[in-house]
Amino acid sequence: MTNLLMLIPVALVLGLIGLAAFLWALKSGQFDDLDGAAHRILFEDDEHLPPAATAGDAAGKPAKMPAKMPDGTKG
Repeated sequence: MTNLLMLIPVALVLGLIGLAAFLWALKSGQFDDLDGAAHRILFEDDEHLPPAATAGDAAGKPAKMPAKMPDGTKG
């Protein structure tokens, strides 16, 4: 019986600490954007990509040469 008299207040204190932690997280905005991380992992941002190469495409293939160079010689 004495164990029960000690465990009930301990359980109540731990419950209040958990409630206070939850309310603090709620107030600080931890639960504002629940879907944002899921969407960020699926969709890539174009602003973080390196600039495109001037010759060739992004896959590393060489650019096609024109049939005639500007000076009239064959390319």
